[in-house]
Amino acid sequence: MHRDPPPLPNFPDLSGRHPAPGPRGDGRWLVRTVWISDLHLGTPGCQAEALLDFLKRVDCETLYLVGDVIDGWQLRRSWYWPQAHNDVVQKLLRKVRKGTRVVFVPGNHDEFARRYVQHEFGGIEVVDEAVHRTADGRRLWVTHGDLFDGVVQCARWLAYLGDNLYELTLRLNRHFNRLRARLGLPYWSLSKYLKLKVKRAVSYVSDFERAVAHEARKRGVDGVVCGHIHHAEIRNIDGLLYCNDGDWVESMTALVEHFDGQLAIVEWGRPDTTLSVPLSGDEAPAPLRWPPTLPNPVQVRVQP
Repeated sequence: MHRDPPPLPNFPDLSGRHPAPGPRGDGRWLVRTVWISDLHLGTPGCQAEALLDFLKRVDCETLYLVGDVIDGWQLRRSWYWPQAHNDVVQKLLRKVRKGTRVVFVPGNHDEFARRYVQHEFGGIEVVDEAVHRTADGRRLWVTHGDLFDGVVQCARWLAYLGDNLYELTLRLNRHFNRLRARLGLPYWSLSKYLKLKVKRAVSYVSDFERAVAHEARKRGVDGVVCGHIHHAEIRNIDGLLYCNDGDWVESMTALVEHFDGQLAIVEWGRPDTTLSVPLSGDEAPAPLRWPPTLPNPVQVRVQP
């Protein structure tokens, strides 16, 4: 029997609490909202040090953790939890204590947390899904996105196999980037390159994006923010705003909202990092510098 989805919570509009965004005297940046997902804490592939640097430099009113924050799949196979991963958790809890609203929407890798929906842990709210109202009045549905992945839902054994192969690719990628670092070359993602080159992977990403956008349209919202596929994107899909905040394993990306409601993708750790601001219709995103005046570009350390 078909059941209508439960009503989504309307989080209060917090616009106007802070002045306009921009660099502060201490080199940190202030934005209205941040979305990050697919941190995969508990795996060697997690870029925890770069993530910690991002969390230290960027302040916001609301921070959404859009799933796969802790990788329960990997931790069940073998325990891996270095100090840097603990530092990330402590930094998130510290942000709550300093007044940031932190909302956690679990994903498939941390699906154990779905048992604790409507609870709080250290002030971090756990919800199944959320609706965020931007400063300019748009309503964005926030969901991890794994419920729209046919592999995860219909062939779980294949999802676990793919996860193992993905971890192998990341392991090879770490060795490759250690060599690149010795040669003075920047970080490069092998798995991201393969996904963009393999036709079936490109088709999978496109199908996923359209499925999520279709569900968001049924819910009557203006757009959707998700993660899951490790592919950061802001674009219009048949008139609906689709946003994916990427990941902190390969691309080190986040989605941010400025105080005028403008949304942008942040790619951290690169001196030439740009923002992509969605325009109306099918126009291409307009690039903006991020952050334009940080004193020292972030140096990403490749983990051993």
